[in-house]
Amino acid sequence: MKVVIYSDGGARGNPGPAAIGVVMKDEFGHTIASYGEYLGAQTNNFAEYSAIISGLTKAKDLGADEVECIADSKLVVEQLNRNWKVKEPTLQKLFVQAWNLMQNFKRVTITHVLREGNKEADAELNKVLDRYQ
Repeated sequence: MKVVIYSDGGARGNPGPAAIGVVMKDEFGHTIASYGEYLGAQTNNFAEYSAIISGLTKAKDLGADEVECIADSKLVVEQLNRNWKVKEPTLQKLFVQAWNLMQNFKRVTITHVLREGNKEADAELNKVLDRYQ
């Protein structure tokens, strides 16, 4: 089963109140999960990684064997695709966590989109942050 994960993370203030938004779709484009989660005070990059980690964990729980991760964080996408180094120690730990989760699937693709291509995950994230502001 293939799952497409749209993930977004953000912090108001960077660092500041942070949250994730995740929308998961099956291979036919039907939404199978949609949620947000509050992270407390964190950075944007921490939240972006946390969103992908959450999506990968949920995909594993759903029994997916193939995932396509779509995110609007160029940094996280390039790091997970091993094009950019991960220098920041906190992000190194999150990279390892995400990388280890990726090993649970037969195929994983990580694709960057502009913010306009990630509106549903962004909406989930902002619903959560609006509750905490």
